[in-house]
Amino acid sequence: MDFQLTEDQQALQSGVRSFCDGRIPVEQLPEIVEQGGFDRDLWREVAEMGVFALRVPEDDGGVGLGAADAVLVFAELGRRLVPGPTIWTHLAAGRIEGADTGDVVVGGLDLIGEQRDVILVEYLDSLDTLMVLREDGVYQIDPRTLKAEPVAVPLDPLTPLHHVAELPLGDRIGDAADATRIWFDGGAIAAAQLLGIAESTLELATQYALTREQFGRIIGGFQAVKHILADMFVRQEVARAAVYAAGATIDDPVVGDVARAVSSAKLVAGDAAMKNSRACIQVHGGMGYTWEVPAHYFLKRTWVLESVFGTGEEHEMRIADLVSVGR
Repeated sequence: MDFQLTEDQQALQSGVRSFCDGRIPVEQLPEIVEQGGFDRDLWREVAEMGVFALRVPEDDGGVGLGAADAVLVFAELGRRLVPGPTIWTHLAAGRIEGADTGDVVVGGLDLIGEQRDVILVEYLDSLDTLMVLREDGVYQIDPRTLKAEPVAVPLDPLTPLHHVAELPLGDRIGDAADATRIWFDGGAIAAAQLLGIAESTLELATQYALTREQFGRIIGGFQAVKHILADMFVRQEVARAAVYAAGATIDDPVVGDVARAVSSAKLVAGDAAMKNSRACIQVHGGMGYTWEVPAHYFLKRTWVLESVFGTGEEHEMRIADLVSVGR
């Protein structure tokens, strides 16, 4: 399996990165929070870039690329914490009309695996429809029919939440095989966003370490800080290999086991994002715990992404089960 990016993939990655860096600098995150965590103008711009139609066949009006390309794009979106239900709308493209163009904002609920006592829906006020994954299939629900209460202080200020008291069954739009396929695709894409967080927090920590002076010296010159940054880099690169492998395996299952590749990517990238986010705060010292420093946004988004399409504990168990049967 060749993990080297093609020229087209490099151009795709560079284009999305340039857009995200210019349109959503970290300094703008507090402004997005004030807007309720969702910017419709930004959403339309992301849609116009073809993010949601990325894997829709060209004959159906999409871009016609694969999962290997999708993980590159979503790593860049994760790197800049692009708000909105981007993963779910991307997964719904080709299944729910209007999702591919971004005209229909699709949220989602993953009810596969461990049962949850509390149902929390992200971006409910901004959704046009809700896609629900269950063991027996894929369902579509009109969010306007839900009785829900907003969560006053969501874990991630960029991800508004509503607590739903009762969840109707909804209309079935896919069978169990479809639900499983979407779940694995979602796991790989969430892992890609976690990779982006691991990258961005390393960048933030490095930039600060090269400018902050203490005791008359740049703190990046202290050996302890160098070790922290080196560890962050290693975690980032291991996560990159796992995420790229997951995307390539989804595109060509002959090269490996999709379940194992996706679980490995979600687990490794989740660990990298969590540890790098914490290390980034540590490098910033006392300032890292304040609202003025954006490092905390990355840690909070990591907590959100770690809980979708299987938690770390769930994927650990899945990998253990696969290894025990020799897969």
